[in-house]
Amino acid sequence: MQTPSDIQHNNAVALLEADHQAVNKLFKQYEKATETDNKKELVSKICAELSLHAQVEEEIFYPQFKLAVGDKPMIAEAIVEHSTLTDLMAQVEGKQPDGEMFDAKIKVLAEYVQHHVKEEETEMFPKAKKSKMDLEKIGMEIIARKTALKKPKK
Repeated sequence: MQTPSDIQHNNAVALLEADHQAVNKLFKQYEKATETDNKKELVSKICAELSLHAQVEEEIFYPQFKLAVGDKPMIAEAIVEHSTLTDLMAQVEGKQPDGEMFDAKIKVLAEYVQHHVKEEETEMFPKAKKSKMDLEKIGMEIIARKTALKKPKK
């Protein structure tokens, strides 16, 4: 039987917010990093986390949000923002952190993510919580999909 804390932990909004916090922490670590190898590893983690997060949002959360809430413009904007983030990530992922331009791209990526997170957490997630979305069920779907995506491909 699930305890109230398990239910909260499996709640889709809580899971997505936890992703937001994890990525924000990685960006803060990047800001403090001085060694190139450390920066490269952090960028790899940031890109992996953002890609996974965007994929489960687009595959699972957004379609169910659109069905329950019907705010199609909000979803369209979120998907466009994901696309822009993907473009920025392509400019830094796997590349050598080689100075000001690289650091500037990471700073812009972080600012863009902060903007996207703010919109989700202040506009989209409150609407989801007030809707008839089964956030625990959706949360379990998100966990299952992330687990599948993280498995090494054979």
